[in-house]
Amino acid sequence: MELKEFQKKVLTTLNEYLKALSKHKLKYLEYLEKDPDIAKDIDFPKKAWIESINPFYHSHKNGLNEPLPDIYLKVPTGGGKTLLACHSIDSINKIYSNTSTGLILWIVPTSQIYKQTITHLKNREHPYRQILDMSSGGKTLIIEKKDKFHAHDINEKLVVLMLMLQSSNRESKETLKMFQDTGGFTDFFPKEDQYKEHEKLLNIFPNIDYFGEKDLIFGRQIKTSLGNVLRIIKPIVIIDEGHRAYSDKARDTICNFNPKFILELSATPPKNSNKLVEITGKELNQEEMIKLDIHLINKSSVDWKDTMLCSLSKRKFLEKKAKEYKEKTGEYIRPINLIQAERTGKDQRESQFIHAEDVKEFLIKQCNIKEEEIAIKSSEKDDIEGINLFSKNCQIRYIITKQALQEGWDCSFAYILTILTNPRSLTSITQLVGRILRQPNARKTKFPELDECYVFTFQKSASELVKNIKTGLESEGLGDITGRISLDDEFDESNKGIVERDIFYREKFKHFEGRIYLPKFFIQKNNSFRDVNFEIDIQNKIDWAQIDITSIKDLSLSNLKLKDQELILSITNDSKQLIAEKDRIQRESALKLDETFLAKQIADIVPNPWIAFDISVKCIELLKKEHESKDIITNFVFIIEELKKILGIEKEKLSYNIFLSMLKSKTLCFCLLTDKGGYVLPSRIKIKSSVKLVRKDNSDLELTLFDFIPEEDFNDLEKEVAIYLDEQEKLLWWYRNISRQDYHIHGWRKNKIYPDFIATSVNNENKNEYGNIYVLETKGLHLKNEDTQYKQNVFELCNKYGNLKPWGELKEMFPEKKFSFQIIYEDEWKNKINKIVNEIDK
Repeated sequence: MELKEFQKKVLTTLNEYLKALSKHKLKYLEYLEKDPDIAKDIDFPKKAWIESINPFYHSHKNGLNEPLPDIYLKVPTGGGKTLLACHSIDSINKIYSNTSTGLILWIVPTSQIYKQTITHLKNREHPYRQILDMSSGGKTLIIEKKDKFHAHDINEKLVVLMLMLQSSNRESKETLKMFQDTGGFTDFFPKEDQYKEHEKLLNIFPNIDYFGEKDLIFGRQIKTSLGNVLRIIKPIVIIDEGHRAYSDKARDTICNFNPKFILELSATPPKNSNKLVEITGKELNQEEMIKLDIHLINKSSVDWKDTMLCSLSKRKFLEKKAKEYKEKTGEYIRPINLIQAERTGKDQRESQFIHAEDVKEFLIKQCNIKEEEIAIKSSEKDDIEGINLFSKNCQIRYIITKQALQEGWDCSFAYILTILTNPRSLTSITQLVGRILRQPNARKTKFPELDECYVFTFQKSASELVKNIKTGLESEGLGDITGRISLDDEFDESNKGIVERDIFYREKFKHFEGRIYLPKFFIQKNNSFRDVNFEIDIQNKIDWAQIDITSIKDLSLSNLKLKDQELILSITNDSKQLIAEKDRIQRESALKLDETFLAKQIADIVPNPWIAFDISVKCIELLKKEHESKDIITNFVFIIEELKKILGIEKEKLSYNIFLSMLKSKTLCFCLLTDKGGYVLPSRIKIKSSVKLVRKDNSDLELTLFDFIPEEDFNDLEKEVAIYLDEQEKLLWWYRNISRQDYHIHGWRKNKIYPDFIATSVNNENKNEYGNIYVLETKGLHLKNEDTQYKQNVFELCNKYGNLKPWGELKEMFPEKKFSFQIIYEDEWKNKINKIVNEIDK
């Protein structure tokens, strides 16, 4: 199976990390042999991560307290997570473990995913199995928890043990079987009468389960259980849908298997995960793997049968297109309608709920659908069990379910989702939308109708409908494609709230659509351009040896004695107070000079822990030259605060110098780009508000680029500035730039700058064209601080470098245009705008 470009990117990134990991592990093992006390503090997975990925890493350890590489591949639904897992096993074994054999513990969260995955892995004709066979030289063994295997299997084969996530919860009955002495794995352990060998193995693996007591006559006897086998083998762990494994019990159980490597795959990794790579929905769409756009057909009828008829008609139309596609290409597609009913249980058929059998009966009796074309999928009834839905001999065109297909179901023939649930219920849409996204054969058909998907429902709130579809896409890791949703036949809910809607350019500004480009700082390399990345382009280049912290020794320290306080609180007889201080105990402070503690406190400024430690040591050495140790201890918190101030200033200075150096060397440029990733103002905006911003006399705004601007998007100062801009005759139009969404500038700090307004002057030669562009940032007086000064400095560079040259490839479009970047303070904003406007003619 040929890999897509984004899949190649995933594996390339993984391989680079594995190379760094292998290198640092060798150093760790050398320390472990020479000095175990030093080795126990070495986190080699973190060192490799910092070297090859970024400074932020969440450390993990296995049940033996060994450093544990635990990384995530963020891949959306439909992105081939299982395929990537198989390739990753090959990479981890060959680059990191230097072997082609061993045990892989493959953990999945649901029975549906379990059945699907193990079926594919056991099938020697399936690409997944073929990848593993190529890795192992054809010696692959796929087993389940009930199967027995032997030590020579692990030594000679690539053994993949499939396990349900619930089975790795230590407290479940199912899991406890894994830790029972089954007697089926005796060749992994010493014989019963080899007491010393049992003790020796227990010393190496102290977390394995055993019978007896150390001081008894027969000593401790290791249980010959599957759980203990896993612990001594130290498997590679693959976790599908890794976000489902983050309960404390599940996580502890998995780590207690003593894995040597954990690879987790998920569309939505947890917040504190080590995300190695992140694939977007846009990348999947570029590779033609998903159906877009998504059409939402929200019927206003109160009768679910009307919605069913509508979706039935669409499916028949799609099948007609599928036959035309087959005649042209020879490729077979049979569009399937996935239908969600309210009830599926055999004892739940009540008049007030839509039951799966009701839907089936309606399709057969009133729509003339053949019974063999209909399947019900529920916990009680599974009409698609063991059926190949892709087969030309399969007749199934309608699958009725409640929630049994929420995960692990990837039939790309599913084109339509029909929601026949209570109009007030929206969770169903959120849960099932991902089931109709996959593109057949992972490529576009070039038949527009067969390259998109369709959702039918009735009497839903339109705005809530779109919101929940977006939530569903986000849960599938496809949040970046939520703009590709269109509402067809939208239910009229004019009296039920405000629908999110698109707002377009004013008619008189339509000719600017797609032509308003704004300059940014770009990294230029080999005729390619990309946005500035603070960690890679600035922080990674800081020479921390230049940091000057010598001023720390000049601190004036107090000679107060710190006391630890213990307050004893007790219930009182006072009904109003209830609890009061009963006693107070003071003790001498237990603080001590701790370089490691100090290093951790400055980690937010100095992300490299080894450099932070060196700085901490130097800081304490400098202080000792001027102060006694007891005074340093007493003032330790104060010292930390002052050191962070010094480091912040020093880091800012060095970052600024790096930024300037890149500008001078033209590695960094401030320019306009079109087809190379440059920024163009959007052609439409989405709003939910019904209250628009107006002038003070309640008349409509006239110079806004878009014909509706929500009042809620402005604070008081911004509102005054916006209205004042709208009244300037010399301005052509202005635009409200949205923070964290629209145009931004990236300087030498991590956070981006999102200006508040973009305005243009009228072109003197052509009144319908604009002249100069003004980028404005408003600031209240209380925000006149160091951060604002930073923005001012960035804007000055923008003005300086923006006026040094014509605008490259856009010279013909912008022959005489200038860009001006301005900070406007609350106490001077009107004067500043007047100055800008008065200079337009000069």
